[in-house]
Amino acid sequence: MSSRTSPISQPITIRRAVARDAKRLTRLVRGSGAYEGKYAAAVAGYRVGPDYIEAHRAFVAVGADEHGGRVLGFYSLVLAPPELDLLFVADDVQGRGIGRQLVAHMQSEARAAGLDRVKVVSHVPAEDFYYRVGAVRIGTALANPPAVPWDRPELEFRIPSE
Repeated sequence: MSSRTSPISQPITIRRAVARDAKRLTRLVRGSGAYEGKYAAAVAGYRVGPDYIEAHRAFVAVGADEHGGRVLGFYSLVLAPPELDLLFVADDVQGRGIGRQLVAHMQSEARAAGLDRVKVVSHVPAEDFYYRVGAVRIGTALANPPAVPWDRPELEFRIPSE
């Protein structure tokens, strides 16, 4: 298996993000290969600040093995209205199930908060990933220039009660 598709050899830990994670999360967003080329402007000045982390349910996936506690990915769940606002996995560990684990964790958090649906306005290159982890298309978020000059798929996770 290539390193791009091999599973993480040790479990990851998903924990609540804290203010000191802000710079690392910002670097993950700005350094994402999914935002190269025509998409680069969308994240060029993006910042995940301590205030954002405090205001939202942000969680990080941390490697417990060869990654030495490095933040491998993160997501942010907004409760009102219910939306998966951010989901990023470091480029060098994509394809190893971290995104899938983050989505499962988000669904558990949403269920615990009493939500039955969570919307996602997907980045175009991430759309197939969201389908693979159970999201369904519900519409299109229209372009909002200059910040986002392209239409984006609007998806939804349906959160079954347990």
